[in-house]
Amino acid sequence: MEIPQHSFWLLWRRTPTDSPREASPVTSFADLGVPAPLVSTLADQGISAPFPIQTATLPDSLAGRDVLGRGRTGSGKTIAFALPLVARLAAERRAKVARRPRALVLAPTRELASQIDATVAPLAKAMGLNTTVIFGGVSQGKQTSALNGGIDIVIACPGRLEDLLNQKALTLDGIEVTVLDEADHMADLGFLPGVKRIMDKTPRVGQRMLFSATLDNGVDQLVKRYLTSPVEHSVDSAQSPVAAMTHHLFEVRDAETKKAIIHHLASGTGRRVLFMRTKHQAKKLAKQLTVDGIPAVDLHGNLGQGARERNLEAFSSGAVKVLVATDIAARGIHVDDVELVVHVDPPAEHKAYLHRSGRTARAGSGGDVVTLVLPEQRGDVRALTRAAKITAQPQHVNPGDAVLTRLVPDVAPHVPYVAAPVQAPSGRSSGGGGRTRSGGGARQGASTSTSSSSRAGSQGRAPGQQFRTAPAATGGSTDGGPSRRRRGGRGRGRGGVGGGVGGAQGPRG
Repeated sequence: MEIPQHSFWLLWRRTPTDSPREASPVTSFADLGVPAPLVSTLADQGISAPFPIQTATLPDSLAGRDVLGRGRTGSGKTIAFALPLVARLAAERRAKVARRPRALVLAPTRELASQIDATVAPLAKAMGLNTTVIFGGVSQGKQTSALNGGIDIVIACPGRLEDLLNQKALTLDGIEVTVLDEADHMADLGFLPGVKRIMDKTPRVGQRMLFSATLDNGVDQLVKRYLTSPVEHSVDSAQSPVAAMTHHLFEVRDAETKKAIIHHLASGTGRRVLFMRTKHQAKKLAKQLTVDGIPAVDLHGNLGQGARERNLEAFSSGAVKVLVATDIAARGIHVDDVELVVHVDPPAEHKAYLHRSGRTARAGSGGDVVTLVLPEQRGDVRALTRAAKITAQPQHVNPGDAVLTRLVPDVAPHVPYVAAPVQAPSGRSSGGGGRTRSGGGARQGASTSTSSSSRAGSQGRAPGQQFRTAPAATGGSTDGGPSRRRRGGRGRGRGGVGGGVGGAQGPRG
């Protein structure tokens, strides 16, 4: 099957054997053929009308066809593949078999795998099915125990899944549906050889769905090798910016001016994500903002899994409004109502710019994207925005300028910084061992146990009340468990901006 790169993504392209479908307005999931229990489960979550990517793909995916789809981040791709996956397994009731799952979803990062599970698990439960998540950075004991008990749907990162396959902790010969989500990002992280080895262990018969922003770096080979006459769907272009997203290029004269503007942009009342180029700078900025009374958490590859989960929970729950991140958060971090993305450090290339920016203007909402440009960065940013097809004109900005006030009109009261650790509840370590403890919000995102900063918010303190946190720890584990260096005991891994630095963890699943 030859797929020209330049014409690959079409708004609606069907296989030659398909007969034309009568044009009729689609107003609900039921109209698309989604089973009633799944429609009800979505309605309970406030989801009643399908997004364009769901309207486009569901008739084919529910019919069992292989689907190749693309939609901008936040466009509803997870529901687009979760519904047919669950519906197909539920249609053929089978007893659970230990270590022999029936469906597999592969994702490039732990955060994305967790958020996919947050979407799939309620749908699976409604149909009498269960799920488990498999990724590295944590003990495999609970993962193997779940597999031994019989699991219908496995949502996994390639690295840990291969480890468990080599240990014969599971087999993939019973897989009926396979989904590859963000295949291009898996290629960027070097996972494609592992993905091919995993796919080779699944039965050739069965349904396969692949979602990817581009076909470069070998993703096209996955399509040709593993999908059979796929129906292709796209609702957006990889390069075109979202119409509801407003871009701003702020040229600043020096580092001190930049620092003051960052402070203003971080002070808003809504959620905002600040992107940095390095792990060290992300940790440093989050700590400085917190010291200045703007509670912030960080997210980067040096954090252990427990710290990542706690920081994401603090941000997604609204306990903390500012997330300072590296490109690890540019894809796969799905948090609603992010009103502002700030490229504190402009990214190296335009794809990263678009993916970072995609943290806002999600699910039909609007959002603003600000890029801060020092004099020596003007040429690189000019080339970057041209490649990303961003037409915003650069403007010189100083602290106090009206453009900043228009962008952040409601500045949150600064919260006093108290340099003292928050005490853990009696009999429980502050790290919590990375265990998930969340309410309803856990189903909407990567909501798990909180960091010290999020505890203050979760206890009902209103903005402006005392927000207790502690300086970031520099050693040990932050999740109450072992790191690659040493255990984080005796208070070393407690609190801190972003929970401190855990074991050195890269993107490996």
